[in-house]
Amino acid sequence: MSVVGFDFGNESCIVAVARQRGIDVVLNDESKRETPAIVCFGDKQRFLGTAGAASTMMNPKNSISQIKRLIGRQFADPELQRDLKTFPFVVTEGPDGYPLIHARYLGEVKTFTPTQVFGMMLSNLKEIAEKNLNAAVVDCCIGIPLYFTDLQRRAVLDAATIAGLHPLRLFHETTATALAYGIYKTDLPENDQLNVAFVDVGHASMQVCIAGFKKGQLKVLSQSFDRSLGGRDFDEVLFNHFVAKFKEDYKIDVLQNARACLRLRAACEKLKKVLSANPEAPLNIECLMDEKDVRGFIKRDEFEQLSLPILERVKGPLEKALAEAGLTVDNIHMVEVVGSGSRVPAINKILTEFFKKEPRRTMNASECVARGCALQCAILSPTFKVREFQVNESFPFSISLSWKGSSSDAQESGPDSKQSTLVFPKGNPIPSVKALTIYRQGTFSIDVQYDDVSGLQTPAKISTYTIGPFQSTKGEKAKIKVKVRLNVHGIVSIESATLLEEEDIEVPVSKESVGENAKMETDEPAAGAATPPSTNDNDVNMQDANANATADVPGAENGTSEAGDKPVQMDTDTKAEAPKKKIKKINVPVAELVYGAMSATDVQKAVEKEFEMALQDRVMEETKDKKNAVEAYVYDMRNKLSDKYQEFVIDSEREAFTTKLQEVEDWLYEDGEDETKGVYIAKLEELKKQGDPIEERYKEYTERGSIIEQLGYVINSYREAAMSSDPKFDHIDISEKQKVLNECVEAENWLREKKHHQDTLPKYASPVLLSADIRKKAEAVDRFCKPIMTKPKPPPPKPTTPEAPATPPPQGGEQQQQPQQSPAQENPNATSNENAGDNGNPAPPPASAEPMETEKSENTDSA
Repeated sequence: MSVVGFDFGNESCIVAVARQRGIDVVLNDESKRETPAIVCFGDKQRFLGTAGAASTMMNPKNSISQIKRLIGRQFADPELQRDLKTFPFVVTEGPDGYPLIHARYLGEVKTFTPTQVFGMMLSNLKEIAEKNLNAAVVDCCIGIPLYFTDLQRRAVLDAATIAGLHPLRLFHETTATALAYGIYKTDLPENDQLNVAFVDVGHASMQVCIAGFKKGQLKVLSQSFDRSLGGRDFDEVLFNHFVAKFKEDYKIDVLQNARACLRLRAACEKLKKVLSANPEAPLNIECLMDEKDVRGFIKRDEFEQLSLPILERVKGPLEKALAEAGLTVDNIHMVEVVGSGSRVPAINKILTEFFKKEPRRTMNASECVARGCALQCAILSPTFKVREFQVNESFPFSISLSWKGSSSDAQESGPDSKQSTLVFPKGNPIPSVKALTIYRQGTFSIDVQYDDVSGLQTPAKISTYTIGPFQSTKGEKAKIKVKVRLNVHGIVSIESATLLEEEDIEVPVSKESVGENAKMETDEPAAGAATPPSTNDNDVNMQDANANATADVPGAENGTSEAGDKPVQMDTDTKAEAPKKKIKKINVPVAELVYGAMSATDVQKAVEKEFEMALQDRVMEETKDKKNAVEAYVYDMRNKLSDKYQEFVIDSEREAFTTKLQEVEDWLYEDGEDETKGVYIAKLEELKKQGDPIEERYKEYTERGSIIEQLGYVINSYREAAMSSDPKFDHIDISEKQKVLNECVEAENWLREKKHHQDTLPKYASPVLLSADIRKKAEAVDRFCKPIMTKPKPPPPKPTTPEAPATPPPQGGEQQQQPQQSPAQENPNATSNENAGDNGNPAPPPASAEPMETEKSENTDSA
């Protein structure tokens, strides 16, 4: 079973795997630890990861990057619209209001959803892990930003399904970092909490997490974020600065050329890294645009001045996280900085001023999320035994349920009256389950929505659940218990709905059974205590399904605790018969509608499409390999014909073969540039028909000497053994030894004759003494001689001992027993009987002999 963690970043991805000795970050095809998050579509195949990055410059409009910024977001999202201005590829609005990516693939323009492209990249990461582990990878843990909405989390799960993965958990990146930090700490306090602030400044966003550590556990105290404050924003500042500068100095507009934009952005990213360690840095790009070389220069102070609007936003998430945790700066014991964008000196300066302590960099800024995800996967997997470490995750949003009032409510409050209650407040533990009781006469709907969408840029409504149909047998409002789940991925759904009906039954009740029933009913509403209200809003009760005792839900103005309606009244006196109410439970159908999510049919179609594209990629890679094999054979053989193989081929054959090789080379770069795999295989076989005999003659010549020596060694070994006077061979018959000598002489004569014939032939002639024949002869000699020369010595003869005279048969009524040796040896104190002197052997002990004598006597008499 695989244990893998994926850190899917906006710019690059990292794969970590768990092994017996710990967590390792695996290398991709280019032996790099980071894989670019790029999918490039070509005319014949896709190029994923490192191959996609290599193709970006030549094919910018079909190279899809920053996929993480597109997935699960509406096209009208203002942040997405700002991002689209920097993308070289085309993105349009789909019929559902979500983005569609356009790319030219297999000679025609096709559209892909961001989820599909995300799945393509995950399949590439899966392949990297599988190559490293030499095993199939299915179970994994994927890191996601804590600000991902419910729809974005569902989209990541759909993308994982498309890639053939089964995520055990979608893990917040900041929590993964905290886990990777805390699980190795051996000095965590047992009582006092160690508070650590983790600041993750990534490529496109900033996340802050304050976590409390104790021995063997981690608790997330607060989380905050800025979705558009990352390293790329500093790159964009430099980019805009030099675009304006080059327009003024060189009269070129870089924004009009997609390739020039890519090259300038890449140069600005390098420039930012240089400025992190140096007070100033130059910028030089050859032939950026219109065959013009450009030069630039900037100082760090100027760069920080240009970045001031971005730097001013850094304190916002820090202050928010501190306030929500209910801590002061003095309560923060350590500050850990991670993320690719955290290397900007100005950010470290702000963090130092805010926390009044120097930020630490004890973790690998790029790999900590992947390592934390792999650790979480190992904790969830039965394959590995991991140190006991509890992760108490919290939910970063507030989720409420809303529904229309009942028909009686509508008459009083109007037809559009809406009721809502907060079920999962911000900071709620993950996972979690809540139960609500709602009274309705027929099918009804419940909306799951965000309680506060400020800063989310997403619609408030997440999903709608239709509960029903159902019928109440008593003609009153039915009592429906709805179970709402916040699962390990941070996705909210209505798990089930149950119709509860009460029936009166007469059963004997004792004190013990009453006590037992009271205990069992604590999770359910008081039997017969709560009657369905006919008016007002008091038709909903909610309880936490994780605990037996229920509590009022904050913000639920229309309901009270289910267990708090009325106490359970039970008579503890012993009675012969007592009425008891039995609750009958009936499952009610629940239909789910998630706004913007892929349907199961669409996911299945995407899985099939991914399989087709992966097959096409595989065929093209194999075709490319076969073409390269033909090309390599042409170059290799042409060089060897004039070098190693020169003496093994006649001039006319060499010229003909060289001409053929040249023809194939010309064909490769002309008509054979774009052929199928089968054509290249046939072309290689055609060349090998001429080349293999030459290679065989060379191979026979080089190997023959050593193989002849092996045969000679076998012959000499057995001959020496047969002629040896060593005592260990004395037991072998002289005629057998003569057979061995004859076999050795026959093999030697065969070798001498064949070698003489071979020596008379030129090197370019077909050999008559083949290595395979010599090996067979050596095996034949060994097979004949070995059984003779390794024949084991016969065992030495055993010393003869005088046999005891046979006991005469019993005469008349005399009873004689033959003495037995083993019982006497086991018991040396045994006394001898009357017959002991007949054969000189000690008699068996009387105790054991008595039943035996009786038995023998009986047998003798009967005989």
